[in-house]
Amino acid sequence: YVKLTLMQKIDANETKVLVGFDQTSSTQFPIEGGCTCKAVRYRMESAPLFVHCCHCRWCQRETGASFALNAMIEADQVTHLGIEPELIHTPTESGRGQTIARCPTCRVAVWSNYAGAGPLLRFVRVGTLDNPNLLPPDIHIFTQSKQPWLVLPEGVPAVLEYYEREDCWAADSLARRMALLPALAAYQAKFVS
Repeated sequence: YVKLTLMQKIDANETKVLVGFDQTSSTQFPIEGGCTCKAVRYRMESAPLFVHCCHCRWCQRETGASFALNAMIEADQVTHLGIEPELIHTPTESGRGQTIARCPTCRVAVWSNYAGAGPLLRFVRVGTLDNPNLLPPDIHIFTQSKQPWLVLPEGVPAVLEYYEREDCWAADSLARRMALLPALAAYQAKFVS
């Protein structure tokens, strides 16, 4: 798939966005992953829409690490190969919550579903892939709260908070999202009174 590189220099005085160049990933899909005990297994049938490395405090707290690395993908592009994960509802900073899919045996989180897209989009935990090296981050988000000792790599986009999807996602990912919009609207309409 093709990625658009959007670079942002962050220093004490200035934030500047620079538009970069297209890169082509050589990752071949499908790829597989799962939990530590191998009871929950899954296959990503296609490339993700986008890969976030999130440095917000909520992700730090929920993972017990300095960031969360999530590959955003349509749920119908994730095939279950093992037992079904247990779905745990947790709070989020937005107040809308998320559902974390965990192995019922070893308790490892394999993906999350956020309230806005519900069960239609999965944020697959890249670290649960059999080869997590295959999906480096497309962008670092919420870097204003990253751990101060963590040095972000050169050439990888980084933003203080969030970003404009149209400025960062590849054309094919934007088209896939457009195809998902009617289902997203129908899902979200269930919660409007």
